Amino acid sequence: MKPKQERPCWEAYFMEIAVLVAKRSTCIRRAVGAILVKDKRILATGYNGAPSGIKHCVDAGCLREQLHIASGHRHELCRGIHAEQNAIIQAAFHGVSIKGSILFCTNLPCSICSKMIINAGIEKIFYQSGYADELSKKMIMEAGIEYVHIPVTRENGHEMSLLR
Repeated sequence: MKPKQERPCWEAYFMEIAVLVAKRSTCIRRAVGAILVKDKRILATGYNGAPSGIKHCVDAGCLREQLHIASGHRHELCRGIHAEQNAIIQAAFHGVSIKGSILFCTNLPCSICSKMIINAGIEKIFYQSGYADELSKKMIMEAGIEYVHIPVTRENGHEMSLLR
């Protein structure tokens, strides 16, 4: 008889999907994936990369890299859109309300994304890795949005959530 397969909890399940979404990223510096979920249903996904119809960073190069700009600074010099922004834009584009949803993201959002998250009515954030932007944490906390760190571990050469 086949042993019973362990099912991941909902949080691990959605975070692992966000990790998969990040694999579509075209950013040279950091691959980020985000999904918006409500009532255990995926509403929208997003990954970081250039806007539709614009050369990807992997093709055009990275201005921030060339100028040696540290992570978390001078976002306006990036040709890419953050994963969280793309998820919010995709929901808006398709007329999907994300008010009251939960964001699962491979990184803690930056301050620009945090402002969008607050105004979009997203109620909770699960994230794997931090981000060099202290203002984002302060704004998220001030807005009363719960944020939960889900650490990553490696299992058989694959990244896995510690939630099980």
